[in-house]
Amino acid sequence: MLRITELKAGEFISLNNKPYEILHCAHQSIGRGAGIVKTKLRDLKTAAIIEKTFKGQDRIEEASLELIPCQFIYRRSNEFYFMDSKNFEEFCLSKSRIGSKDKFLKEEINLEAVFTDKEPVSMNLPIKLDFEVTDTEPGVKGDTAGAATKEATIETGFKLQVPLFIKKGDIIKIDTRTGKYFGRVR
Repeated sequence: MLRITELKAGEFISLNNKPYEILHCAHQSIGRGAGIVKTKLRDLKTAAIIEKTFKGQDRIEEASLELIPCQFIYRRSNEFYFMDSKNFEEFCLSKSRIGSKDKFLKEEINLEAVFTDKEPVSMNLPIKLDFEVTDTEPGVKGDTAGAATKEATIETGFKLQVPLFIKKGDIIKIDTRTGKYFGRVR
């Protein structure tokens, strides 16, 4: 059982005997009383998204899921194909089940598939992944009046803010939980 203060995005919980993935989680304090946690949850069976507020000292049950190591193979339209790393069987997840995680999927990446009742329902990406910068403007020397960042596009088409010294062709590390630049690899 998890306390509501332990909840965070990316975790899986069980509500009314149904598994959910926490997409967003905001903790709030209310004066002297116990805090509340506002969440956005994805039903792992139907892919429906709901909002739920937990109060006080509520305890939440962790979802009973099976995590299977796998590899992303390819994408066809709004379907994503994976291969089980143990038995080499292929399976598919729809865009509605993956959500915004698709912006970090590139061929041959290793990750974990989330199964419930022998059915794939979601996936867990590694926390940090390396990507090639495919497009960015050159940094302008002395342009540091602001936050000293610029926009860059990585090989999957995802756009993010990077430091001015990053250039096209660089390999950068991105935190897949936040979608933010973590560091330059080379």
